[in-house]
Amino acid sequence: MVDPSLHHLSRLTAVELRDALASGELSARETTAHFLSVIEAGNKQLGAFVTITAEQALQDAAAADGLHAKLNREGRLDELPVLHGMPTAFKDLTDVAGVPTTHGSAALEHKAAQEDGALAATLKAHGVISLGKTQVPEFGLTAYSENRVAPPSRNPYSLGRSSGGSSGGSAAAVAAGLVPFAPGTDGGGSIRIPAGACGLVGLKPGRGVVPSGAGAGDAAKLVVAGPLSRTAADAALLMDALVPRNEAPDGGYLTHVGRAPEPLRIGLSLDSPWAGAYPFQIEEEALDALTLGTNLLEKAGHSVTEAGIRYDNRYPEAFTTAWTAGVGSARIAPQREALLTPLTRTFRRRAQQRSALKVNEALHFLRQFEHDTVTQYSAWDVILMPTLAQTPRPIGWFTGGGHSGEQWPSEWAGDADEDYKRQCEYAPWSSMVNVCGLPAISIPVHTTAAGLPMGIQLIGRAGSELQLLQLAAALAVSFDR
Repeated sequence: MVDPSLHHLSRLTAVELRDALASGELSARETTAHFLSVIEAGNKQLGAFVTITAEQALQDAAAADGLHAKLNREGRLDELPVLHGMPTAFKDLTDVAGVPTTHGSAALEHKAAQEDGALAATLKAHGVISLGKTQVPEFGLTAYSENRVAPPSRNPYSLGRSSGGSSGGSAAAVAAGLVPFAPGTDGGGSIRIPAGACGLVGLKPGRGVVPSGAGAGDAAKLVVAGPLSRTAADAALLMDALVPRNEAPDGGYLTHVGRAPEPLRIGLSLDSPWAGAYPFQIEEEALDALTLGTNLLEKAGHSVTEAGIRYDNRYPEAFTTAWTAGVGSARIAPQREALLTPLTRTFRRRAQQRSALKVNEALHFLRQFEHDTVTQYSAWDVILMPTLAQTPRPIGWFTGGGHSGEQWPSEWAGDADEDYKRQCEYAPWSSMVNVCGLPAISIPVHTTAAGLPMGIQLIGRAGSELQLLQLAAALAVSFDR
């Protein structure tokens, strides 16, 4: 039974909360009010939310309760939406009707969206209640969620450190219990990086699996939406809403997530396509997580062997060209360009100076890179590496701002190329998965001596999202706060 005081409501898994809402044991309104109170109490310190939409959320909750009462009277509760009354939040890159979308940029005019974007529309149709918009980096470009719009998103395990990016605000909110789960989007690691930093399960589905998660103006087809959650089952529940029923496994993801997969051949690799341009060091804590993850996988019956992967050294330039192409065409008034962060301003200028031919050459190279890399990966069922090469970084570490966890700078110091280099060294195993269009998952497996979470990343074959979730469930390492 759910504690009537609701004191422990934030401790429920998303699946447990969904069941309580569906049965009527909890109302959508009391659930929404509870999570809004948790946000009010914790967000000022955490910086996870940029905008809180309490009034609209309570109206939507009342409507959800009305639907539940109607269907209950008619004996049709089985027709409830799969996520009936479930509170969540959307990244501030996703349009939500009536709410400003800042894209994390002070250079844009923040007008309320006229209608829901595809991702918000899909999840609302399945019954979710949006509590607001979460913090992101400017235009979602970076592996940390700091910008000039609002205070940075902080890591719930250590407030002086970053929650990652670009889904950093959403990850912080889930890890701190401000929402039970949340959708993220991932074009170069933006689900897996914050999942790794915040001790969450973070699934990046394969290309095309989640139709509503595709990125507008994403010529390289890098961006896809996926779940951020505390458990594999909670991620599976969200996947059941994100993926069209006729394209999901028979019975859905949640039905099958608890079944252990057959023994798999897992290739362990520390190779990275960024190593030539940005030689990086792997911290001991990341290697500890990898060792523990390897042991857990072997204990579960899988074989783990070393995998040597060869990457073309032209990758860094090609990926950067494709990744930053969109920022060059963003509509920004000339007088507001100075409000861009140094990294955005630098890469925007370069994108505008780059010819269409250069962009097309980069896209052509990435398609060949995809073919070559997928061919190499296919010698194994799954590829394994740490999620991140380093522990969660201090706030301001990437930008060189030098501010402590208790301060927010008025001026951004720092060099854009050094910023980018540090990101590539921090998360050297993320972006190539987007280029390949493959599914990948970050799974928390380790806590450092300083109390910081560390995870492993598993890259699966095309169509293996359920298998990756089953692996995460089998490891069953809980990082509940």
